[in-house]
Amino acid sequence: MTGPKAYLIYSSSVAAGAQSGIEECKYQFAWDRWNCPERALQLSTHSSLRSANRETAFVHAISSAGVMYTLTRNCSLGDFDNCGCDDSRNGQRGGHGWLWGGCSDNVGFGEAISKQFVDALETGQDARAAMNLHNNEAGRKAVKGTMQRTCKCHGVSGSCTTQTCWLQLPEFREVGNYLKEKYHRALKVDLLRGAGNSAASRGAIAETFSSISRKELVHLEDSPDYCLENRTLGLAGTEGRECLKKGKNLSKWEKRSCKRLCGECGLAVEERKAEMVSSCNCKFHWCCAVKCEQCRKTVTKYFCVKRGGQRGRNESASNRRKNLRLRKKH
Repeated sequence: MTGPKAYLIYSSSVAAGAQSGIEECKYQFAWDRWNCPERALQLSTHSSLRSANRETAFVHAISSAGVMYTLTRNCSLGDFDNCGCDDSRNGQRGGHGWLWGGCSDNVGFGEAISKQFVDALETGQDARAAMNLHNNEAGRKAVKGTMQRTCKCHGVSGSCTTQTCWLQLPEFREVGNYLKEKYHRALKVDLLRGAGNSAASRGAIAETFSSISRKELVHLEDSPDYCLENRTLGLAGTEGRECLKKGKNLSKWEKRSCKRLCGECGLAVEERKAEMVSSCNCKFHWCCAVKCEQCRKTVTKYFCVKRGGQRGRNESASNRRKNLRLRKKH
């Protein structure tokens, strides 16, 4: 289905899918120097997202994946009249001791509609448009590549003589983790400078991208130094960013965030105490109210600051004035 009718039916799912991609991007890069800022989340080639670096590649892939994932899930939930289970392989042998059966999530449907909506944003035929389309496809491949096989046993008295299996969507976090690994291994495509929009140039661009696996992320430019503020590029730098040093269940990546965001960017780590107020010891009173106490808890947070910066100088001047007053009293 195409045209205005398709837009009316699928647009809310497409929007929700794009939003889930944005949220996953922010989760995956929460403790990275580049942390998926709002400015980076426009997909159109002609938007403010000008750089063709690996971060742009990830944004396209996770957004495309989010749209496909949501369309597929909503299809399985029965939200669309023209979509249902994928039973195209039911009854076929899938492997030793098992057959395809059950109700597989219809990723073919999600893939087709996602491609129709997301890829339509690319109107050019230059290298940048080819890069974006390639990464859109990599996002869709990520959804298909992380599908999980679920099986049910059949046999006499609870034995598992044979199994019926079907494919289900994973948690979207699995797709995000998969694409984050692809981000770290993204391939840089080197094209001749000045490659234009002529037929010959388009042919060379198409040939270059067709030789790269569609499962891989690709980029054309190196990333800037995200440690530093760059107003021209809209980069905030890492000064003032929060990092993690202590806490339960922190990953190795999170535990090293202060080193990555502060130390390796030439900044110091400043410890700050903050008081958090939350409701606690809530009790139900007949009838009919819940009354809670206000509990206060002091927490320690860590932030990246300039070494010997203005704050330190102000504190030093304040201490000098305080010592001078003490000496005058004596």
